[in-house]
Amino acid sequence: MFNYAPMYGVLMAFENFSPVKGILGSPWAGLKYFDRFVHSYQFSALFVNTLGLSLYLLLASFPLPIILALTFNRVRGRAARGAIQTISYAPHFISVVVVVSMMSILLSPTSGLVNLLSQSLGGKAVNYLAEPSWFKTLYVASDIWQHTGWNSIIYFAALSAIDPELYDAAKVDGAGAWLQVIRIELPCLAPTIVVLLILNTGSIINVGFEKTYLMQNALNLSSSEVIATYVYKVGLQSLQYSYSAAIGLFTNVISFVLLAAVNLFARRVGGASLW
Repeated sequence: MFNYAPMYGVLMAFENFSPVKGILGSPWAGLKYFDRFVHSYQFSALFVNTLGLSLYLLLASFPLPIILALTFNRVRGRAARGAIQTISYAPHFISVVVVVSMMSILLSPTSGLVNLLSQSLGGKAVNYLAEPSWFKTLYVASDIWQHTGWNSIIYFAALSAIDPELYDAAKVDGAGAWLQVIRIELPCLAPTIVVLLILNTGSIINVGFEKTYLMQNALNLSSSEVIATYVYKVGLQSLQYSYSAAIGLFTNVISFVLLAAVNLFARRVGGASLW
């Protein structure tokens, strides 16, 4: 009802949509808006910003939940493990608006803790949120802090399902903690890692809208303007419904192609895949 029924709305991407005439009554425009987007002067900048931010986020954040789950698995005390996990999960439940507000306070060029510490050490105050060169790093760093603990849950669940006899046999053979990770835990995690990597790769073009838009300002726009924020501006602010629908469909098609390609590669190479 909520996912498939509204999909008929993609027809707007092929029409000169008019709210008065409706989706079924608006005249057809063919591939006009797709051609307009691909040949627009914003296309290259939007694509580079979106792909750059997504790849940066994927490369920096994807291995960390795995490392964290492997670390949790080495904590033997149940109470200590529970406390550490709770602390690491907690940031996930903080609103994105609150996270960006915290960043604004901590990174303020006049009263932010980061700049006060920098100035006390002889450095200069920097307006980090206004610097295009800092946008991607701040986005990725805040995402790692907020979601690494939560994303480690699925890996920790996979580790908890490993047969304890494998560890006993490894200890008998003289395998230490590091060899147990290499020979037992990582091979058992491999199918889960592959599936999640496929899913993350499939959404590489659809970088998160909320935080990007909240962190965006006129000074860092050259680095922060991505496809998702551009669709919002042309669709809801400029009321170019057909154009924004075409851009959204364009990115979804690319995402599906990436998902299918990575899935095929993973199935042929490692045998693990979504289908």
